[in-house]
Amino acid sequence: MTTPAALASPVPTTAPAARAKVVVLDPGHNGGNSRNLAAVNKPVPDGRGGTKPCNTTGTQTDAGYTEHAFTWDLAERVRDKLTAKGVTVVMTRDSDTGVGPCVDVRGAAGEKANADAVISLHADGSAPTNTGFHVAYSQPPLNPAQAGPALVLSADLRDALRTGGFPVSDYIGRDGLSPRRDLAGLNHSTRPTALVECANMRNAGEAALMTSADGRERYATAIAAGIETFLSR
Repeated sequence: MTTPAALASPVPTTAPAARAKVVVLDPGHNGGNSRNLAAVNKPVPDGRGGTKPCNTTGTQTDAGYTEHAFTWDLAERVRDKLTAKGVTVVMTRDSDTGVGPCVDVRGAAGEKANADAVISLHADGSAPTNTGFHVAYSQPPLNPAQAGPALVLSADLRDALRTGGFPVSDYIGRDGLSPRRDLAGLNHSTRPTALVECANMRNAGEAALMTSADGRERYATAIAAGIETFLSR
């Protein structure tokens, strides 16, 4: 006697594995930029119809600790924390000895990696009395990712840095957030992207914090926490 199809034993199925979250970390500048000024000064599209230099050398503390070294060390620490949580991390550069990449290439990295979030890591070089961090985002927005998710990511990073004990900037932006139209890496991005200026390298107290391994670990812990909050939404 033939068993009706409706009574047939179901075929077991396996649910597809959840896609790992992907984060692009963009440590600002690079160690070889200062030795290749012709390359880093080459104009590239700024994402708003103009041009910007391919890259810059970045800033440094009065004692000579460079922004590119700070951001590279910080990015490695954030990467390791996210990787331990199962996040796939893509870096825009693979060492602190190269040149570039250019800001338009960095801005396109999120699309290339199919990223859920892109975080550009920097430190500022302002007047010695200025203190605090700020998180920049592209404004006015050029696409839906910039119009909504990027703002959420920026706020999550701001809140995590505050929770980590870092003061918001007293000289740029408002309440730790800074809308920018002049940052090509943000303008070119079609994924939720924020740029963290961790502190002012020309301020003696903040320079000491960034120069210390313990200080960089504190920044990394806070930034990773902000990213994790965003990814969990």
